[in-house]
Amino acid sequence: MITDIEDFFTKGCGRCERFATPDCSTRRWIDGLNELRRICRDVGLVETVKWAHPCYMHGSRNIVIIGAFRGDFRLSFFNAALLKDPEGVLEKQGANTQHPDMLRFVENAQVVKMEPVIRSYLKEAMGYAEAGIKPPKGQGQVDLPDELIEALDSDPELAEAFHDLTPGRQKSYVINLNGVKKSETRTTRIAKFRDHILAGKGATER
Repeated sequence: MITDIEDFFTKGCGRCERFATPDCSTRRWIDGLNELRRICRDVGLVETVKWAHPCYMHGSRNIVIIGAFRGDFRLSFFNAALLKDPEGVLEKQGANTQHPDMLRFVENAQVVKMEPVIRSYLKEAMGYAEAGIKPPKGQGQVDLPDELIEALDSDPELAEAFHDLTPGRQKSYVINLNGVKKSETRTTRIAKFRDHILAGKGATER
């Protein structure tokens, strides 16, 4: 997977065999991806690479992450439950996603047309970050470590698989990750757990 932000916009994320080939999804959507990048930087977000994708931060909080797929490209919001979405344009990543959290584009030209809305939503999210506001935890919801929340927000397949787990299996990952002191170690451990979660298993199951 890539660690250099420029690689994403020239070669792709590095997660599949289409990396650095004309068939990479970033090639099809490069104009729209570059427009999203411009807007995110224009509003003052800090550009980083997380999970091999462009991630944009404000202070210490992740705000949005950009992704490219065969059929569309997306701007996905962290802590999306806070967003008011007055335009009704946010969509859910999948059937098991709790809140609409992404702007999905199927044409490159859509980004420029939606730029005022995108800027407004980014500014709203940045305001919550500055105020330290986080979404309220739902009744019976497992309190997930920040690193796991970020991983689920950036990986729709992982998020769907995790939310399909029984509460006990979800809790097994939370207990395992909370037993680690360093954030970097938790992030590494989550990456190692990915296949296990996709297989529907708990942290201690073989």
